[in-house]
Amino acid sequence: MKKLKNISDIRRFFHRNEAPIYFISATNFNLLGISEWVRNFHYINYIDCFDGRHPSVLVPSEAPHREFEGIEDINNYLLQHKEVVDFIEQRGPGGKAVFLMFNEETEALCAELGLDVWFPSAELRSRVDNKIETVRIGNKAGVPSVPNVLSKVDGYAQLREVSSELGEHLVLQAAFGDSGKTTWFISNEDDYKKYAEEIEQEVEVKIMKRVNVRGSAIEACTTKRGTIVGPLMTELVGFKELTPYKGGWCGNEIFADAFPQAVRERAQDYTFKFGEALREEGYRGYFELDFLIDQDSGELYLGELNPRVTGASTMTNSAAFAHADAPLFLFHLLEFSDVDFDLDVEELNGRWSDSDNIDSWSQLVLKYNDDRVEWVSAAPESGIWHLEDDGRMVYRRFDYHRRGIETESEGFYLRIVGASDYFYKGADLGILITRGRLMNDDFTLNERALRWIRDIRGSYAAQPLDEVKQENVPVSLEAGAFKIL
Repeated sequence: MKKLKNISDIRRFFHRNEAPIYFISATNFNLLGISEWVRNFHYINYIDCFDGRHPSVLVPSEAPHREFEGIEDINNYLLQHKEVVDFIEQRGPGGKAVFLMFNEETEALCAELGLDVWFPSAELRSRVDNKIETVRIGNKAGVPSVPNVLSKVDGYAQLREVSSELGEHLVLQAAFGDSGKTTWFISNEDDYKKYAEEIEQEVEVKIMKRVNVRGSAIEACTTKRGTIVGPLMTELVGFKELTPYKGGWCGNEIFADAFPQAVRERAQDYTFKFGEALREEGYRGYFELDFLIDQDSGELYLGELNPRVTGASTMTNSAAFAHADAPLFLFHLLEFSDVDFDLDVEELNGRWSDSDNIDSWSQLVLKYNDDRVEWVSAAPESGIWHLEDDGRMVYRRFDYHRRGIETESEGFYLRIVGASDYFYKGADLGILITRGRLMNDDFTLNERALRWIRDIRGSYAAQPLDEVKQENVPVSLEAGAFKIL
């Protein structure tokens, strides 16, 4: 095949793509819209967010399976489902698979189906995903973390001894896990006792000085031609209206002046350097970095690495610069396609960092906040919704793309929990994507965000589990308190 020499060649290459590519995951949220850029791109999902109306989504009928303990279990279930196997076999050999999360079992199942996994190996992803390893890679690349020590913690006294130079207020992180659940804020022994068992079972913990930070996120893709870097996004974190988890991610904003120019340039530089260091580790393709901006000193610190597509990926891949050139994820697919290509990464990064190429969008993720289980009897449809002047949220029409949103009064809602599902603490109800901002300049939720949250929650109806049992409604409750986005 001829070498691809420019963005036009790359876009045409994927427009003519012959090899089936499958995004296998709980939902298609993380790569929403990619099927419109890549011919023969299919979503194979466990949750039917679109009631069977998305032309590129396959949701097989429910089959017996063991209790899921993570998204990897969902993917492994899907890869063994007869309807999925038939779907893949009907499309012929040479198929490729991409995932949000996968493990060694997933890789073996793909091999049985003749699918190439277009991501670095599960073993490599797990190694660099370790928050302790992230610090070490960052140090090697010249990307600083919040002042920290890395240590095994055996008790409160020992914690204070190893962190004596970090001050009274500490933040501890486990090597793996959702930051909302495996991040602990410790100021005294009483705080420590609440989490002592979890902390002490860790082989090594990241112990950080607590600083007054604002969270941000940036996605990138490291390729043989260099690391391509997206824009720096704000993060919605720990809002009690959205999540029960202190420090838990619950959305993003992307807009041109989200951060001072100097901060944006430093974040881009750090991300490029980190991507190049990842490539030296053998990693290639898509990744995301969380950065922490010290509100007192202005310093920019590396937070954590996600060696995968993430909950912010739909923002990056649908931004104005992505439509002008190509979504960031296309460069990931290009890197794994083994097609020779030329790319002026420096020029592309410069163009993508130009504020003229960044439009204003936001998303928020709603979780179930109460510590009880309920059966859902009614849920809002996925599609375009509108906030009326009288305060009501009204369903306008079905859609599976945010492009249908015309004004800041409209939003695209992607439903996750549907009728006959269950609410449990931390369950993802759905995601709202809308134009404009959902936070004020002081990074609190604005009035429009609060209206959306109130009305979306009000569109659900549920009954306590005890009442459902009394009415003899079939119950097949599954543990699902794990991150699926």
